[in-house]
Amino acid sequence: MELSGSQMVIEALRKENVSVVFGYPGGAIMNVYDEVYKQNHFKHILTRHEQAAIHAADGYARASGEVGVAFVTSGPGFTNAVTGLATAYMDSIPMVVISGQVPISMIGTDAFQEIDAVGISRPCVKHNYLVKDVKDLPRILKEAFYIARSGRPGPVHVDIPKDVTAQIGHFAYPSEIKMQTYKPTYKGNPRQIKKAIEAIVASKRPVLYIGGGAINSNAAEEVREFAKICGIPAVETLMARGVMGDKNPLLLGMLGMHGCYSANMAMSEADLMIAFGSRFDDRVTGKLSEFAKHAKIIHIDIDPSSIGKIVAIDYPIVGDLKKCY
Repeated sequence: MELSGSQMVIEALRKENVSVVFGYPGGAIMNVYDEVYKQNHFKHILTRHEQAAIHAADGYARASGEVGVAFVTSGPGFTNAVTGLATAYMDSIPMVVISGQVPISMIGTDAFQEIDAVGISRPCVKHNYLVKDVKDLPRILKEAFYIARSGRPGPVHVDIPKDVTAQIGHFAYPSEIKMQTYKPTYKGNPRQIKKAIEAIVASKRPVLYIGGGAINSNAAEEVREFAKICGIPAVETLMARGVMGDKNPLLLGMLGMHGCYSANMAMSEADLMIAFGSRFDDRVTGKLSEFAKHAKIIHIDIDPSSIGKIVAIDYPIVGDLKKCY
């Protein structure tokens, strides 16, 4: 099937079952918006500012569990989007943000509304792309959605020059993606899980430290069941509020500098901390040398770079919390 680059974007969103897109148009992405007007597969919500579009896509992703999608244009359109990207990156929210860019021949010439969008977004996205040829666009869009929703979720940025959106090419959307350098681990190591179970059995004052990963992995029910079966009290981070439920007798409250006295004191006196999808944020730990200094630590997280990043972990388990239960 021969399509223009802008038509490929619309067709890719249809194949990914995207139902809502947020955005604000501009010259560099106008070819894509011309195709948005012609389609009826998804609803486009026009915001009044690019930052609002990204935050709206972020909120939609959190509420729906789907990948949030946003369109922005080049230059100031993209720089306005950076705060929303950083928010989604820090909170592990799956999003695909598609930005327009000046034509390839004008990149690097300080053209009107040109900005190094890929360079700017690199520190605050899970991955990013500059599309240089329309034949690569179907694969890149498929990879973008795959990366955004798999492993530890996060925002992916796709920057498309205006001439690429106008080019005609063959559209063959991949049915699956296999990337040599990106292979998330979902199933925890059985030996490490066994060691963690033994540590829980031997502990006298264990505490569950529940982070946003419990929500991202859709494991709230399993976490509650685990706490109930084991009779272990729990504390939640801000990102995990609602996992246990406010009326749950095992919930000690929110942890950290804005949290409850009971939750913080429990962590101070615990002999074992069981961290579920949490990243040991400084708002939680405070002074690291004093944080849970009597406790051994079990940490389950799908992102291996988060384990041992802030505090030393005694029982590391890399995997999807829902599949490690």
